[in-house]
Amino acid sequence: MNTRFLPVTREEMEERGIWQPDFVYITGDAYVDHPSFGAAIITRLLESQGYSVGMISQPDWKKKESIAVFGEPRLAFLVSSGNMDSMVNHYTVAKKHRRQDAYSPGGQMGLRPDRAVTVYSNLIRQTYKHTPIILGGVEASLRRLAHYDYWSDSLKRSILMDSGADIISYGMGEHSILALAEALDKGIPVQKITFVPGTVYKAKEAPQGVQLPSYEALLQKKETYAESFKKQYENMDAFSGKVLIESYGTKGYVVQNPPSRPLTQEEMDQVYELPYTRTYHPMYEEKGKIPAIEEIKFSITSNRGCFGSCNFCALAFHQGRIVQTRSHESMIEEAKGYLKEPDFKGYIHDVGGPTADFRHPSCEKQMTKGVCTNRQCLFPKPCKNLKADHKDYLEILRTLRNLPGIKKVFIRSGIRFDYVNADASPVFLEEVAKYHVSGQLRVAPEHVSDKVLYYMGKPEHRVYEDFLKRFAKANEKAGKKQFVVPYLMSSHPGCSIKEAVELAEYIRDMGFMPEQVQDFYPTPSTMSTCMYYTGIDPRTGKQVYVPKTYREKAMQRALIQYKNPENYMLVKEALMEAGRTDLIGYDKKCLIRPQKGTKYEKNRTTTRREETPKKKKAIRNVHKKKRGKA
Repeated sequence: MNTRFLPVTREEMEERGIWQPDFVYITGDAYVDHPSFGAAIITRLLESQGYSVGMISQPDWKKKESIAVFGEPRLAFLVSSGNMDSMVNHYTVAKKHRRQDAYSPGGQMGLRPDRAVTVYSNLIRQTYKHTPIILGGVEASLRRLAHYDYWSDSLKRSILMDSGADIISYGMGEHSILALAEALDKGIPVQKITFVPGTVYKAKEAPQGVQLPSYEALLQKKETYAESFKKQYENMDAFSGKVLIESYGTKGYVVQNPPSRPLTQEEMDQVYELPYTRTYHPMYEEKGKIPAIEEIKFSITSNRGCFGSCNFCALAFHQGRIVQTRSHESMIEEAKGYLKEPDFKGYIHDVGGPTADFRHPSCEKQMTKGVCTNRQCLFPKPCKNLKADHKDYLEILRTLRNLPGIKKVFIRSGIRFDYVNADASPVFLEEVAKYHVSGQLRVAPEHVSDKVLYYMGKPEHRVYEDFLKRFAKANEKAGKKQFVVPYLMSSHPGCSIKEAVELAEYIRDMGFMPEQVQDFYPTPSTMSTCMYYTGIDPRTGKQVYVPKTYREKAMQRALIQYKNPENYMLVKEALMEAGRTDLIGYDKKCLIRPQKGTKYEKNRTTTRREETPKKKKAIRNVHKKKRGKA
């Protein structure tokens, strides 16, 4: 394991004989030098190419000197909010402050600002008027063009316009950051670096490309935003994507170049084999550990990208739909490295990525022609060209679990159940049941209503039911009693109280309450967020129902957890609104019992238990009571 972190002070930098770093990287996360953290990957990659980098983690945004630790970098400032969007990091879907920040020492909140990328970038500009600023990470990536902002309930401009930065490196940034570094190192002014794939820049004149509606036009009609989003969605592919241009009137244009090409397997291996320390900086020992490291420290990233089609997920916008993978050799060497760690107990927590069992592009043509712009790989049904094959993933799982010193290899990043169903062979699921599950397998059907599932980009409910049957058979063969725990979502566009009740009835029939319940969270640049804001399905241009009021959202969530006594009144209100008062009563099919003195109590339905005659008191007991009273 490497024991040398990047410099975090001027003294550490000068000890290396560096008086001016090439880059200064500013992040909203604590400094964790692990490849699960984007900051670690980008900084180590630059270092491997001979560039010097100074690291400033969680600077005090109220003091401009906090970003001047290393002075002015030779080439550029690099700015990221961290592994999470700062607004999602700070606020629940109900817009309440979270209690813990897993990416800060001791889980402490308040060590980064809201809209961190914008705040940090403006802070830099107060001191360094002309130094290039490059934005990266998920917050900048998903705000690269005009976008709906849930927290202000407004349509915001590209983050380039509000941050004072020069360029965004969006998506997976390895290719683009090295190209930007090379251009800057050659002395090309940042304003003239307009040719790098995977970047967004500002321009005074519009280049050749696809003209999106202007920001002013987007503000006037929500239908226009839905149309614009569809064009963006159709141009997310590195092979077929076109230059996108968004006008800001007298302030010029924001221009998005097509995405960077996917990493080759050799390049992926090189990225994950850089000399990371694989832990957090020792300066946090007194402040408390970094909670986020606990689950991922002994997890192996095997892939990137996802062709899963979930409309509420931003992965397609950020990582792309083409799956990229690491070699078996690279992952095996990483696992062997764990054996040397004193705190490794023999358990690999995960082998996966956005979707664990994706180990190759969904079809052969993607690596030359890109993904289809007018169809999905799995939705609404698996494409006839889909290559559903788990052989490669099975092979690496078998190798890892048979390594000396490895006790268990878990799969926690989730498997795609419709993809499993598309694989005719039962072997993968049988081995998952036998070796890689500990009592529970978590999957994400999200809902049971086919109407809602359509808007989610998820398969029909029957597909999930088929999977449950297959998993049951796999458990039977393994001689184990394990069950599936579903992730469920409330208040997604297309879901009314009627569909929410349908989901509650399904939960009732499951026989247990789900632990994981998520209200739909309208985060930037997802298809579902576009539906939420516009009330339009951008795929079809048709209207879609959107639950927006706090009251309805609360009712939908309460229905999923209807057994919770605290939810009683909300559940009752929801059932009355849905015209489903038949679910208020004493029958085993009812969700809640009536309150005393209501009309629902008078219409009490007799249950089997109540049909059994009550035992009469024995005569001797009556006599005993009488004697006692006397």
